[in-house]
Order: sequence, then C-alpha cells, then structure tokens
Amino acid sequence: MAKLVGSGISNEIAAKLEIGINHEQQHQELLLTDIKHAFSVNPVLPVYKSGLSQASPAPVKSWVGFGEELYDIGHDGTGFAFDNEGPRHIAWIPAFELSSHLVTNQEFREFIAAGAYENPVYWLSDGWTLLQREHWRAPLYWLGKGDDHDVFSLRDRHPVRDSEPVCHLSFFEADAYARWVGARLPTEQEWEVASASVNPQEGEFLESRTFHPGTTLSKAPLAQMFGSVWQWTSSAYLGYPGYQPVPGALGEYNGKFMCNQFVLRGGSVATPANHIRRTYRNFFPPDARWQFSGLRLARWV
Repeated sequence: MAKLVGSGISNEIAAKLEIGINHEQQHQELLLTDIKHAFSVNPVLPVYKSGLSQASPAPVKSWVGFGEELYDIGHDGTGFAFDNEGPRHIAWIPAFELSSHLVTNQEFREFIAAGAYENPVYWLSDGWTLLQREHWRAPLYWLGKGDDHDVFSLRDRHPVRDSEPVCHLSFFEADAYARWVGARLPTEQEWEVASASVNPQEGEFLESRTFHPGTTLSKAPLAQMFGSVWQWTSSAYLGYPGYQPVPGALGEYNGKFMCNQFVLRGGSVATPANHIRRTYRNFFPPDARWQFSGLRLARWV
C-alpha cells in the first residue's frame, strides 16, 4: 500500500483508499467492543487496561428547545463522508426539546427498581418477546441483582457509578426507558439539528484511553452530544431522499443494510475523534447492545 500511494494514484483509487481508511477506523472501534465482550464471558474477567478515573458529580439536567422550521439535513459536501450521509436535503421538523445530558446509571437504576423490566406496558412487542427469551433485567455487563450491581469494563469490575451515562443498552431498552419517564427518543434529524452548535471533537473519545464512559461534561447547553456513548434515535436506518448507492462493490457498504436497523448518533469512548461528524449515521439492529450505546431524551413542545 505504501508503494502504491507513493507512486502517484488516480482520483478514483484515492477515493477508494479514503473509504478503506475510514472503514478501518470502524474496525478499530469494533475490535474494542469485541474484546470487551470476549473478556466479559471469561470466568476471570481479564483487564484490558488497569485503572479507572474518579467519578464526577451527577449532571444537573435541563431541557433545550428548538423551534419548528425547515432544516438542512445531511452532509454538506465538504470533506469525507460515507454515501449514507447524503444527499443533503430539507426536512420540516416540529418544535422539540432535548435533554441537556445523557441518561445516567442512577436514572436507569430507578427504571429497574420500579419493575419496568417486568412490565409489558413500556415495551415494543418485539422487545418484550426478546426480553422474555433472554431474561434481561439490567444493561449488558451489569453484574449482580437488585440494587447491588457491579459493572464490567475494559479497565476493571467496579460498582456501578450513578453519575456515569448508562451504557450497553439495546434500542428496545432505550425506547422503554424513554416511555417510562414520559419522554421519547429523538429522531436522527432532531439530533443533527441540535448538534449544530457543538464541536464534534468535544467529548470523550478513544484518545482519552478511558474505554469507559465517564461524566466529563462540556460547557455547552447540550453536553455529551459527542463521545461517551452512541445515542439511539427513533429513526429507522433508511436512505435519504434521492439516495443512490455508489456503483460497484462499494455500493454494498451501506445500502445493503437499510432494513431492520435503527440509527445511532454521536460516537463513543471507542470512536476515534477524527472519525465522527454531525452527519455520521451509525446503525444497528434493535436487539444489539454490545456496542457502547446509551440514550438522550426528547419530547415534543
């Protein structure tokens, strides 16, 4: 590859190499999530990197509002982006509010303590069926029962810290929690609009070497928009208006997965900081929870 690049390459090959490099960054993130899962089923719970940062106080939450209007959605055409981030288009979005912070472990503990995992009222039908089959009663990597939970991380096993963002939730769990508190998950368009005033590199990413979401907060009205945990949205993973997969094999890279998946936004502690963008669309099936995935609440105004 070094010889090829050094010899001078065409624009066509350069474009393919750029996609390949960005794809490799995705693999680097997935390697960490796979290592964590493999370690979690090892009886001795191996440590990937020892030591854990001190917990910060729980954030004081508020609601941040956005007016009803037409918004531009999707990549603006400058710099690299995957084909699923475009075409850029206009979307009418009703007035909405987003929570200023991610949902915390303490808040999710209350959901568990209230017996919400045993109450079908809050769950989508497929989620409830999955819950009964898999016997989920807490997020993935939470160990113990009742109020006495530890969490397994790439750094150690430690008591669940109330102030940290809840992590390793499926879409079904995120959606059920939002219903339980009388809110909802944001659409991916709402999330993108809300993130416009936030620096995408301001967050807890792979470079922090924490490998576990902490309570590092930005000074912006909307904290933790980027990094920490991928944020589930209520949006099905579909092509934007006018979307066409690129010709050839690369057209299978994103377009082939536009079925039975939901969009996540924002990146996580396993994402390289220079990999994320406001328009970046991650996607997973609704039962997936081995990814560093959490949630932020939304509500209609």
